Amino acid sequence: MYSKNDAALTPPMGWNSYDYYNTCVTEEQVRANALFMAENLRQHGWEYIVIDIQWSDENAGTRDEHQYIPFSRFCIDEYSRQIPAPNRFPSSRDGAGFAPLAEYIHSFGLKFGIHIMRGIPRFACHEHLPIKTHDGRKITADMIANPASISKWNPDMYGVNHNADGAQDYYDSLFELYASWGVDFVKVDDICNTNMYPNNPYSAEKEIERISSAIEKCGRPIVLSLSPGPAVIEKAWHLEKYANMWRITDDFWDSWPLLKAMFERCEVWQNHVSPGCWPDCDMLPVGKIGACFKCFGSDEHTTNLTRDEQLTLMNLWCIFRSPLMIGAELTKLDDFTLSLLTNDEVLALTKNPAQAKLVSRSADYAVWVTRSTSSAAVFGDARDSADGVSSGANGGRGVANFYVALFNLSDDPHEVSVSVAEVHRTLFAASSTAPCANATTHARDVTCAEMPATFAVRDLWQHKETSTIKSDEVLSAKLAPHASLLVKITEER
Repeated sequence: MYSKNDAALTPPMGWNSYDYYNTCVTEEQVRANALFMAENLRQHGWEYIVIDIQWSDENAGTRDEHQYIPFSRFCIDEYSRQIPAPNRFPSSRDGAGFAPLAEYIHSFGLKFGIHIMRGIPRFACHEHLPIKTHDGRKITADMIANPASISKWNPDMYGVNHNADGAQDYYDSLFELYASWGVDFVKVDDICNTNMYPNNPYSAEKEIERISSAIEKCGRPIVLSLSPGPAVIEKAWHLEKYANMWRITDDFWDSWPLLKAMFERCEVWQNHVSPGCWPDCDMLPVGKIGACFKCFGSDEHTTNLTRDEQLTLMNLWCIFRSPLMIGAELTKLDDFTLSLLTNDEVLALTKNPAQAKLVSRSADYAVWVTRSTSSAAVFGDARDSADGVSSGANGGRGVANFYVALFNLSDDPHEVSVSVAEVHRTLFAASSTAPCANATTHARDVTCAEMPATFAVRDLWQHKETSTIKSDEVLSAKLAPHASLLVKITEER
């Protein structure tokens, strides 16, 4: 038995096929992206290779007008479980499934993931095909299906009636199969927000529980990712109990309005980020994307986000500690996009155990902060402790080191600022860790005499210290439209 939190102790980082390939990625293309990740990205923390929707459909992507083929007879095994389409994934032939591809990906030290829709294939229900049960009971797909539970946007599945005899057996058999293939990550769709039912967006709650139970029993730690969003904040407790990551937005694309809207979503979910529990801002639509989306009138293009907007995206995702899934075709990354994805100082924020906090937000700006919990292994500073408070050459007095992200959300140049005092009030008002050793209350005077007089300000994109700031001063930046600044602020030694 595996606990949910045996997987994804830090936000998963990887590549997903959807933003570039839509429904029609092939084994050759997956292998090429895995090889690129192994050679260029793995050393920066990227590790998951995830095949998105329709991998079992031999005819996926063959029509220009429709993304999905109604009632398509995709590939399944004798127990109504999807298996890879052999014309697209030739190594899966003769019952091998995804095991050979997973073995190839694992050979690089990477991890392998797949996408599934919740539920059971409709045509398996219509034809009364069998499912696998743990004790040999004769149960067919139609006996566990709920025909009233369908996706608004995909025609493949009926939801599973969680009360039906055999419902848990079916999900157990799915993850037994995935574990035998060597799957490390499963993205389950039409489940986080079943937007067919606006008055009951969390209607698949019991299917989430069935899936989580199946993962615990499958004999392999598997990350459980739920889509699409927006996730229901009132169900945060349930998501934290049963899933590793859940989408807080519908599909996120290369659009400034969608990026700006993410600031409010992150504000709502900021108190629900913890090891094994990751609110998900969705994929990174950077680089070359959209190659197989003729059904939407789109074709391959370079992201529509400006360079400033892409930096803003990375700064928000990383300080918030969202999972990071690259949507681009990796083999076509340009130098700028590669630099976005290989900045170790920025990516280190995703491994930072401290919870990020919003200091302030308006229509024009946002300010986020988090404590620094860097270690010698990351930044070469052995005095930073696990709670972000150093106790080195200052005689044992606690000193807070921290990160600050300033964002210009307006369409005009804008000065964004925050005082050191505001940062400390935000970070320590509800914490037992004081920046001043003699503080005795939760709401502290952060300008007390024991606080260091001067901090160094390090720009994490320029990779250098750009200024100093005193404890009674304000950090300020004049930012271009949609631009941002991400800095680490450290006591001067």
